[in-house]
Amino acid sequence: MEPALAPTRRDEDWRYSDVNALVDLDHGTFENWRDIDVAAGESFCECIVIEGDSGTDLRRLRVKIGEGARCELFAVNAGGRLGRVEVVVRLAQGAHFEFGGVTLGGGNTTREFVTRVAHDEPGATSNQTVRSVHWDSGTGNFLGRIDVVRDAQKTNAGQDFKALLLNKGASANAVPQLEIFADDVKCNHGATVGQLDEAARFYMAARGIPPELSQKLLIRAFLADAFVTLENEAERDRLLETALAALGDRA
Repeated sequence: MEPALAPTRRDEDWRYSDVNALVDLDHGTFENWRDIDVAAGESFCECIVIEGDSGTDLRRLRVKIGEGARCELFAVNAGGRLGRVEVVVRLAQGAHFEFGGVTLGGGNTTREFVTRVAHDEPGATSNQTVRSVHWDSGTGNFLGRIDVVRDAQKTNAGQDFKALLLNKGASANAVPQLEIFADDVKCNHGATVGQLDEAARFYMAARGIPPELSQKLLIRAFLADAFVTLENEAERDRLLETALAALGDRA
């Protein structure tokens, strides 16, 4: 087998990435996929954390969800000069996929999620919620593709991406893609990039809440959206505290 070639920005899935961070990465890494198979009727939940500011951290997952099964993945991506999580999902009839992710970073870091969810059979559902907070020259990316084949009627799939940029040098990119060939489906996506809600800050200031505290409260609530569906309260708190720790004195 020939060795994998390093991607470039000509590759759609790497358009906004920091491909220069891949120079010292072993090309064999691009073949390192972790497979997750969720049997029919079963449930699977996992939380992923990427931390640390140096090097490249690439996680690649292939997920197969059996009939009537449920898979939930939650992630805090706050590590590496380039921190990247790729998830490829195939859903059987009546299966559900839930993804909640947070990217955070400053300096010249890039943190990103790349997902591709294939609805191959009827009645499956998927939901993806991603929140990003970046500062300095940090970049947060979400590239999410949903494929619905002709026979996958009654599909219900959604993506929701929102980013907070704490200063003018930071950036965020969202590339939602929907390929739909069935006609009886519900599919939606939304993407918003901006700064903290000034109306909310004014409201809190009018009630005597200091600006620093109001910013922390608003950011905390913003990030918490990504983990709302995680039923394990201890894990939900752990992920949120990990994200807040990555923000340091910004939240």
